[in-house]
Amino acid sequence: MPTVLRKNGFRFFFFSNEDNEPPHIHVQYQSGTAKFWLKPIRLASNDGLKQKDIKRAFDLIKENQKLLKEKWDEFFSQKIG
Repeated sequence: MPTVLRKNGFRFFFFSNEDNEPPHIHVQYQSGTAKFWLKPIRLASNDGLKQKDIKRAFDLIKENQKLLKEKWDEFFSQKIG
């Protein structure tokens, strides 16, 4: 479960067995989690994040979209290669 970014109390990560899905990122904040697709950025699922925290996570993903996508590509290209 690689963590690729920690910012403002949010942890951004993905699971190592998810290369069969389009690029996405999981977000943990306090006791809630959510999953966002990266291109285009949109909420895929939410488990306990408040609406304001979903908005904050969305904004952080938007600010760091390039980095998050690069980390996804880097991890899964190494796993395949």
